[in-house]
Amino acid sequence: MSLPAASPWFDERSESPILAEYARKLTSFLDAVADGHVDIAELEAQEKRVVDLMKQVEPMLSAEAHAKVTELLQEVTAYDMMNTLYMAAKSRRSAGRA
Repeated sequence: MSLPAASPWFDERSESPILAEYARKLTSFLDAVADGHVDIAELEAQEKRVVDLMKQVEPMLSAEAHAKVTELLQEVTAYDMMNTLYMAAKSRRSAGRA
């Protein structure tokens, strides 16, 4: 999936990140989760795509932009990990009531 150059990173009204919405539409993601699980080869392929994009983008950034993008990537990663843990705990609580 290719996005327009100025795709927003967050919803203006809710101020919630919308990057996950884009990710859910990626062919690589859809192919990986189509069978209901992600195997090591799919995970390694995704890691390679991430590193390849980092290698393309990093030289384009000024020192100041690099620092801010690094901070952004750290915060997005922390948000995704926290959201995953929250959703897993929520799922366990719901399963316990079923």
